[in-house]
Amino acid sequence: MAVLRGHRTRAEVTSELQRERSAYKRSRSRRSTLVALLSTAVFAVAVGVGVTGAPGWPRVRQSFFDVEMAWRSLPAILEGLWLNLRVLAVCGVLIVVLALLVATMRTLRGPVWFPLRALATVYVDLFRGLPLIILLYLVGFGLPALRLTGVPNDSVVLGGAALVLAYTAYVAEVFRAGIESVHPSQVAAARSLGLGPRATLRLVVLPQAVRRVMPALLNDFVALQKDCGLISVLGAVDAVRAAQIEHARAFNFTPYVVAGLLFVLLAVPTARFADALGRRLERRQGGR
Repeated sequence: MAVLRGHRTRAEVTSELQRERSAYKRSRSRRSTLVALLSTAVFAVAVGVGVTGAPGWPRVRQSFFDVEMAWRSLPAILEGLWLNLRVLAVCGVLIVVLALLVATMRTLRGPVWFPLRALATVYVDLFRGLPLIILLYLVGFGLPALRLTGVPNDSVVLGGAALVLAYTAYVAEVFRAGIESVHPSQVAAARSLGLGPRATLRLVVLPQAVRRVMPALLNDFVALQKDCGLISVLGAVDAVRAAQIEHARAFNFTPYVVAGLLFVLLAVPTARFADALGRRLERRQGGR
């Protein structure tokens, strides 16, 4: 009986220590949150006072932050943004499919696959090194100038093709890193179970590779979201082009600010999701 009583006492002591630790962690968390909020408020006030106190602030406010102009240009910019979203959806799917193909070609082993590996390497080196704005001009104006049968003249299609060519090279390298991060023992185990090379790649290697590089893929998706606005250089009336038209009508830069804020609102949720997913994967790997 005395032993049980002593054991119960130790359990109570342990429970009390856990409650104290939990209370301490909660107090530290509340204190840290309060300090963060206060420092952010002080910084925001300091920046606001510094900007609004500048001699040229009234002119800047009228030219870049005109509320009436913002509301007047918002419908046209939203209509252009809908075009950007459609381009983003189509290009995103094509990029993932083509990037997986290029990454698979770059990871092929054996001398017989050297031509495919060389072709994939040249593709990645070329389109990853070429500035996107130059690629847009080359595809958007160079292809129609060839007058080839079947080549479209639509600026949206040509701009989307340039985006796919550029981002496929970037995403292919992300996929290749994920594929090569899978330990060879995983492949050996799959082959010992009777899986062929294709089944091993599809069922064992690719699922692990995609899961490991998902945060990097989401970051590339955020970059693609904003770069979809570059199709405006080819004449497509997207959000950026609509802002340019509204600016030309009133000679006011507020429409550009509106378009920029809309792109930011699109990118922030994806960026936060990528951060959260990255932290989750780190905790999972740390638990192992």
